[in-house]
Amino acid sequence: MRIADALCRSEAERTGIYFLVGPDPDHPARSRVYIGEGDNVSRRLRAHDSDAGKDFWQQACIVTSKDANLTKAHARYLEARLIERAHKAGRAEVENRNGGAPNALPDSDMADMEYFLEQIETVLPVVGIDALRSKSRMAEGEAPDRAGSNRSIPLQLKAPRHEVEAHAEENDGEFVVLRGSTASAFEGHTSNQYAETRATLIEQGILREDRPGGPLRVTQDTVFRSPSEAAAVLLNRNANGRTEWKLSGTGQTLKAWQEAQLSRD
Repeated sequence: MRIADALCRSEAERTGIYFLVGPDPDHPARSRVYIGEGDNVSRRLRAHDSDAGKDFWQQACIVTSKDANLTKAHARYLEARLIERAHKAGRAEVENRNGGAPNALPDSDMADMEYFLEQIETVLPVVGIDALRSKSRMAEGEAPDRAGSNRSIPLQLKAPRHEVEAHAEENDGEFVVLRGSTASAFEGHTSNQYAETRATLIEQGILREDRPGGPLRVTQDTVFRSPSEAAAVLLNRNANGRTEWKLSGTGQTLKAWQEAQLSRD
C-alpha cells in the first residue's frame, strides 16, 4: 500500500507507534530503522516525509489498537521498549540513539503492553521488518545444533572457473554464508544488482583477497537477506540463488528442495 493511501485510513489518526525502515546509507548491506510514537500517527509520518534528516526510509509500518484504547503513556512505553529491543537485536542501524527508560505504568497496563510487544514481534517479520528478531546462533558465530533439527539446511555453491567454493546454512529463516568460503575476484561480468553490498563487505574486510590473482575469502559467518543476494555477492554477477545453491552432498538445488517440502505438506 502506498504511504499516501495508508495515511488516509482512520486507523492512522489514532495514537500508536510506527517504524520507518530503509537501507542504511552508510552500510548498504544493513537496514536502518527509526521507531516513533504519536497521538496522531498520520500527522507524525507526514512530518517525517518532509524531513530531509530522515530520507533513508522506504517502508513504514503503523501499529495501533483496533479499539482505540492505546493512550499516549502506552505509546511512549512501547516506543522505549521497542528501541531497546532493536538495539539489543543488532540487526539494523537504529536511528534512535537513546530511547530512554520506559515510563512507569500500572502493573496491569504494563502486562498488557508487554503482551502487545510480543504480538508486534510476531507480526513484523511477516511484513518484511526483522529489526527486532534476535540473531541466530549462526550469525553470532555459534555452531547450529544439527542433531535432530530440520531447521538447518547445509548448502554449497561452486564455480570452479573462478575458484568459488562457498558453504552456507539456511537456519531459522536466515541465510548465512560460512567463514572460509571463497568468492570470485572476476570483475568482467556486465551487471550485479548487489554490487554495492559486495563493495561494502570488501571495505569492511569481510571479503578479503586470499592471494594475488586468487579468489576472495569470507572472513566471518555473514548473514544475507536472501540466497540470491549471497550468490550474487560471491559470484559478482546477477544470480538466482535458488538454483545456484545446492544441498551439500546431494546436488539438489535449493529450489527443488523447497518445492519438495511444499509437496509434502
